[in-house]
Amino acid sequence: METILASGLEPGLYIVAGPIGNLGDLTPRAAEVLRLADVVAVEDTRVSARLLRHAGSDRPMIPYHDHSAENVRQRLIERMASESVALLSDAGTPLISDPGYKLVRDARAAGRKITTLPGPSAAIAALTLSGLPTDRFLFMGFLPNKAKARGDVLAEVVALRATLVFYESGPRLSDSLAAMAAALGDREAAVSREISKAFEETATGTLTELSARYADAPPKGEIVVIVGPPGEAPPASAEDADAALREALTRLPVSKAAGEVAKKLGLDRRTLYDRANELKGEREA
Repeated sequence: METILASGLEPGLYIVAGPIGNLGDLTPRAAEVLRLADVVAVEDTRVSARLLRHAGSDRPMIPYHDHSAENVRQRLIERMASESVALLSDAGTPLISDPGYKLVRDARAAGRKITTLPGPSAAIAALTLSGLPTDRFLFMGFLPNKAKARGDVLAEVVALRATLVFYESGPRLSDSLAAMAAALGDREAAVSREISKAFEETATGTLTELSARYADAPPKGEIVVIVGPPGEAPPASAEDADAALREALTRLPVSKAAGEVAKKLGLDRRTLYDRANELKGEREA
């Protein structure tokens, strides 16, 4: 039998998406949970106090962030057995580049009820503003500070045929855009900042153009960078096909050589088979 608290909420964890800028984006359901929860776990009490006042909530807050001790998480999970605990990040949806996944994981392992209240996310909002493909995308969070580590992360996704989403800060923006251009190629991109706020702005162009734009004028505010997927590779030329066939014929019979090159270059296997026979004949003549 489910327990219903006097507040009307069941005991458990409530993941509450807050606004990313405009307080008017807080959903009525999220505001109700913030008013009724027994306790609200927050990243920063100073930031969340403003949102709670807007929601008409006087509920007590407990700091919960990346540096929280293990025992803080365990105490929250213990409280979920008989109380309602709301999880709130500084902005947007908790767990998206914010602390919280360990709390959700351990709460689930303890058999606690977990409810999410969907709402704003800077990553999704920036995707809708970018004008870039949204059918496949990968959220990358913040890139590492050090150049080598940043390059290593970008190298992992250079061939991925998907739009990439990054969070970034103003002082790092130009250098990060330049690093992306060097590692990924000079792709189409968009930089969105201050989404839903008075000075919301989205700038579009190539990564190199955007890097130059912000080189001497680092922007302020919360920033999301959207990078388009790689373009289609140019079709292989006849010279490319011949070079690949000659190399393959040093290792494989004609049929297998043609099949390997057809798969590698995306060309017709029958045409390559005929050409491989010609090249083999020339070599044996």
